[in-house]
Amino acid sequence: MDSTKEKKDYGSDIDDEERRLGTPISPTTEADTFAPIQSELPVDEESKDPIQGDFTVKWEENDPQNPRNKLSYARKWAITVIIAGSSMCVTNASSLYTSTYGQIIPEFHSSREVVTLGLSTFVFGLGLGPMVLSPLSEFYGRRPVYIASYSFFLIWLIPCAVARNTATMLVARFFDGLAGSAFLSVAGGTIGDMFSRDQLSAPMMVYSASPFMGPEIGPLVGGFINQYTNWRWSFYILLIWAGVQLALITFFVPETYHPVLLRRKAQELRKSTGNEAWIAPLEKHERSIPMTVFISCYRPFQLLFFEPMCLNLCILSAILLGILYLFFGAFPLVFKENHDFTLSQTGLSFLGLMVGMIIAILSDPWWKRNHRRLCRNLEARTGEHGASEPEYRLPPAILGAFLVPIGLFGKSWTPISAGCWHCTPIIFSGVFGVGIILVFSGVFTFLVDCYPLYAASALAANSFARSSFAAAFPLFGVQMYETLGYPWASSLLAFLSLAMAPFPYLFFKYGKRLRGKSRFASS
Repeated sequence: MDSTKEKKDYGSDIDDEERRLGTPISPTTEADTFAPIQSELPVDEESKDPIQGDFTVKWEENDPQNPRNKLSYARKWAITVIIAGSSMCVTNASSLYTSTYGQIIPEFHSSREVVTLGLSTFVFGLGLGPMVLSPLSEFYGRRPVYIASYSFFLIWLIPCAVARNTATMLVARFFDGLAGSAFLSVAGGTIGDMFSRDQLSAPMMVYSASPFMGPEIGPLVGGFINQYTNWRWSFYILLIWAGVQLALITFFVPETYHPVLLRRKAQELRKSTGNEAWIAPLEKHERSIPMTVFISCYRPFQLLFFEPMCLNLCILSAILLGILYLFFGAFPLVFKENHDFTLSQTGLSFLGLMVGMIIAILSDPWWKRNHRRLCRNLEARTGEHGASEPEYRLPPAILGAFLVPIGLFGKSWTPISAGCWHCTPIIFSGVFGVGIILVFSGVFTFLVDCYPLYAASALAANSFARSSFAAAFPLFGVQMYETLGYPWASSLLAFLSLAMAPFPYLFFKYGKRLRGKSRFASS
């Protein structure tokens, strides 16, 4: 059967609205979707009514209601910083909790394994939330979802701060992660709403860095808080930070979602002209909210089950995030026992990971030049202007996939008695940090390019896989290090990542052939 025909038949359940809106996490997709289009219709001079025709409301050229025209460049950057800070606060809450174990365990008369569930439930909530919050943002806009979700994020921090038992902490942590997940799924689209494609790179780099910087800052800040004061101050600090972010969101972040703004424009036109024929694309949406949520829940699993590229790349990124969250339990164990670090010093040991991630983020311009070079070569071979392939997004992931096991092996077998035994494992953890960001960057952009009609589902599949692994790995991390010993436990993780390392290269080389046989990917 012809592959193009097969994909068309299989995708018949995707309505025109989803094809038009694409993924809220993929700003480049939305940027192309809502290019300025002249929408006003000619007016009959006698009746003053619009001439019969297409009454679909779209953006006019230089439309003042379009957020790309309405907001100043400085205002756009201010909104970007607010969103990035909110995202960093959410992910910071995931890891800062790990610094409280030393005080919570004796106070709650609990075991380390049970207390660690508070990390796992929070991260699992982060993975589940986008499947509900992303569809809701398509109906109501980004701003209501931001305010509602961040309000509940702040509210669920309160029972964490005043908890008197483990059960309260675990339940509150799950709902806290669920509420905060909006800033890991919906917020990226706001950047694409405001910036044109030629302006998009820098703000997206700032936003994309924030979810990865947050977990590294958590142990650093939490180490000092929990060494010198009560563990409850960890959550008091988060409450203050979240309160400031909520106020900034409420007063300074407007609605930017183009379909919702076009709906408002259609309502204004109907009111001002008295012509009820004016309609926005979103108002043609016949699917109900429950059906949209249902589809957003099952389609990611279709991609995981039927798409080998999506499955293997999701497993790779899931393993890496699982290892990262496993480190939040392993670092205190290793550095305290092997290097006699205090709690605050153990928090500082995460600086290696942070610096490595920053280095990877700063390398983004080089990867963009490499992508343009590959596209120029393809254009020279085919003669097609603007030619590109989704596989050209994978080179960062190819390098990162091999840097990760190098960092893990180096960190595993650093001699404890060596002259620079404090800094050498931290340096190798920085290599791991570089690798993990390069892998995520390559995988995310590849999934969006490879599955343009299903980009939201592909990213949701990746988010679910990553969160599941990140929730599970900390539960056995400490036991694994105690049973196998520090070198072999880290080596086991290195072998696991090494087994998945070839996949980005294999898909770079054979991805086009696999896409030709796919029911979901662009051919």
